[in-house]
Amino acid sequence: MRTVLMVAEKPSLAQSIAKILSRGNMSSHKGLNGTCSVHEYSGTFAGQPVRFKMTSVCGHVMTLDFLGKYNKWDKVDPAELFSQAPTEKKEANPKLNMVKFLQVEGKGCDYIVLWLDCDKEGENICFEVLDAVLPVMNPAHGGEKTVFRARFSSITDTDICAAMARLGEPDHNEALSVDARQELDLRIGCAFTRFQTKYFQGKYGNLDSSLISFGPCQTPTLGFCVERHDKIQSFKPETYWVLQAKVNVDKDRSLLLDWDRVRVFDREIAQMFLNMTKLEKEAQVEATSRKEKAKQRPLALNTVEMLRVASSSLGMGPQHAMQTAERLYTQGYISYPRTETTHYPENFDLKGPLRQQANHPYWADTVKRLLAEGINRPRKGHDAGDHPPITPMRSATEAELGGEAWRLYEYITRHFIATVSYDCKYLQSTIAFRIGSEHFTCTGKTVISPGFTEIMPWQSVPLEESLPTCQRGDTFPVSEIKMLEKQTSPPDYLTEAELITLMEKHGIGTDASIPVHINNICQRNYVTVESGRRLKPTNLGIVLVHGYYKIDAELVLPTIRSAVEKQLNLIAQGKADYRQVLGHTLDVFKRKFHYFVDSIAGMDELMEVSFSPLAATGKPLSRCGKCHRFMKYIQAKPSRLHCSHCDETYTLPQNGTIKLYKELRCPLDDFELVLWSSGSRGKSYPLCPYCSNHPPFRDMKKGMGCNECTHPTCQHSLSMLGIGQCVGCEGGVLVLDPTSGPKWKVACNKCNVVAHCFENAYRVRVSADTCSTCEAALLAVDFNKAKSPLPGDETQHTGCVFCDPIFQELVELKHAASCHPMHRGGPGRRQGRGRARGRRPPGKPNARRPKDKMSALAAYFV
Repeated sequence: MRTVLMVAEKPSLAQSIAKILSRGNMSSHKGLNGTCSVHEYSGTFAGQPVRFKMTSVCGHVMTLDFLGKYNKWDKVDPAELFSQAPTEKKEANPKLNMVKFLQVEGKGCDYIVLWLDCDKEGENICFEVLDAVLPVMNPAHGGEKTVFRARFSSITDTDICAAMARLGEPDHNEALSVDARQELDLRIGCAFTRFQTKYFQGKYGNLDSSLISFGPCQTPTLGFCVERHDKIQSFKPETYWVLQAKVNVDKDRSLLLDWDRVRVFDREIAQMFLNMTKLEKEAQVEATSRKEKAKQRPLALNTVEMLRVASSSLGMGPQHAMQTAERLYTQGYISYPRTETTHYPENFDLKGPLRQQANHPYWADTVKRLLAEGINRPRKGHDAGDHPPITPMRSATEAELGGEAWRLYEYITRHFIATVSYDCKYLQSTIAFRIGSEHFTCTGKTVISPGFTEIMPWQSVPLEESLPTCQRGDTFPVSEIKMLEKQTSPPDYLTEAELITLMEKHGIGTDASIPVHINNICQRNYVTVESGRRLKPTNLGIVLVHGYYKIDAELVLPTIRSAVEKQLNLIAQGKADYRQVLGHTLDVFKRKFHYFVDSIAGMDELMEVSFSPLAATGKPLSRCGKCHRFMKYIQAKPSRLHCSHCDETYTLPQNGTIKLYKELRCPLDDFELVLWSSGSRGKSYPLCPYCSNHPPFRDMKKGMGCNECTHPTCQHSLSMLGIGQCVGCEGGVLVLDPTSGPKWKVACNKCNVVAHCFENAYRVRVSADTCSTCEAALLAVDFNKAKSPLPGDETQHTGCVFCDPIFQELVELKHAASCHPMHRGGPGRRQGRGRARGRRPPGKPNARRPKDKMSALAAYFV
């Protein structure tokens, strides 16, 4: 029997599709990577009985990166990244072993059906899957077609079965356009980012950003925010005056009239108009009108409009809204949420999704009435040729979804119902008055038929006081007329919704990438999100944009990126050559990069006004090993130490606290050690600033602390404090934290596994002896007699933290959940726990521990 391998984009999606196609008659098991399941069932394919295997990836299988030395900032001139630096496809998440997993599942298969998301990124992932699977599949018989592509827009029985019935082929041109975008963003972004990060972090200490990044889409996005900031700063308020009149309709009712001139900016002229009218006692009706008007129902919902509403009305950031929408899609509640289309195809079944909502507690009455009276055909919008508009696919309640998922689902559903409802109709009445020589107007609205505003009440026509019935020549007494002084007000900072509109208008990013670009400028500390989800640029964001404008405005203006996006779309349509577009665009940006480097002094002039030099930043902390003067600790991102006398800067581990370590010095370079800590319950370790930046041994990498240093005799090194192999990761070693007493800790030098042990012991030392069972170093522990937990009033004990039954009761493991999922099955799968120490005794390094000797630490993984 032949085998068909089917691959979806996410595990939950694979399960839903397999459940539909197999009608629930399937068996499931976990794949070798422990994350993706495999669902198997029997059926027919191409008119023959087959065995189906449905599984998934987790987004992109591969990612683009530079080779070897080109990933090291200090080894390569950023200019080389434009053309000389070779790139390669690497596994996007090596821990998932996705390529091996696909090859294991694809080996011996005869056909493959790709159920990846139906957009350009999904098309690109199709070919990543094929690159892994095709070499291990059975060869095709007589030119038989073996690769198929399923195209669908929702996870419903109808859509999935229809996609299976009309399988096509993956689109290589769309995949190439994604490859081109990835390479452009990698080369351009890395070159500019590396240069300006090294240049400015080497001069200024309070930038408060670990990366001064540049992105072909990210930077124009920031440019829109700074442009609005500049308008606010340069705004000069102007005073203006308006006339306001009030007339009496009867004893208890009056009308406020609007001046037809609206406003004047000269006080004396305004005073003249007031003088001409204030003596008048009556307002004469000059004209009346009554017109029936309609407020149109909304266009069908696309991604950009959904993100706008999520930000402006639901208070959800674009990226969070997109992630929420994707979860609703994979769970089958809505159709595919990435679409530019606002027009339903003529053959789209509108009544099907509407019937799903007929019994919903919130809008059942409205839906039933529409189904009974007949739905209104949605307005004709824009057909981008991708997916139908975002549509609810099944009914859900607040209790079922909860929180923000419900609020977004509710809006999507109400919007859909509104698109098939009728327009809101209202009667607009207008009365034109004359008071002296000046003309005034009063307007009122009365709703005739609420239409779609019944389901979208926030869109309803505002209630206004109905106007009196009158005709030309009628008069009403003037009760008051006065002159008001007002001032023009500046624009406010851009909201996320306004920024999304600008990005869409200028072609910056795609419906899928717009949230990512906005999130990036927030994470880089270029803007902050203020109340009302308004984006206020920081000093760093403002200076960067002003600097780009000063050197080369095209780096920040949307024009050049918009042109690149058009070229990428031509690649997707098969109308432009991938290599030519890539080569031409990289050549343009390479020239811009060289000009930017030559002109960086222009941006630096702006930087020095807003930021402090390294020498004037931070507080003295530890002594330099070269000049023995105090170095300053700069806490702002990225945290580092700077010696102003030697003009040297030493990077430090991030996301933790730094303090002096007992004024102890490194035996290699005489630098004072500092202690990095992630918190009282986390791990801490000493490090030498110089060794961490300039590794002294071949097996050490930049950024390592003393807990990874292989110095054979230093009292702080791995050789002296290492105990044994970590129970939570491959390659990590558990190291004693000698500063943690009396609440002693043993922590992995790779992952965040921490063991709290021997509380109230006044001394814990790593012995030179090792465990005869697992080869881990023994620990010698001394307790005070009054607080000793040892049996028989003993105060001293030496044993193995893994195997000693006395120590097993005194160990508490924390943060173990971070370990690789393949290692969560318990200690039976693990091998020996050698010390990896400089003075390790002879023995079998991978000796398997006896099964009846379960480690106290490893037991937490069962």
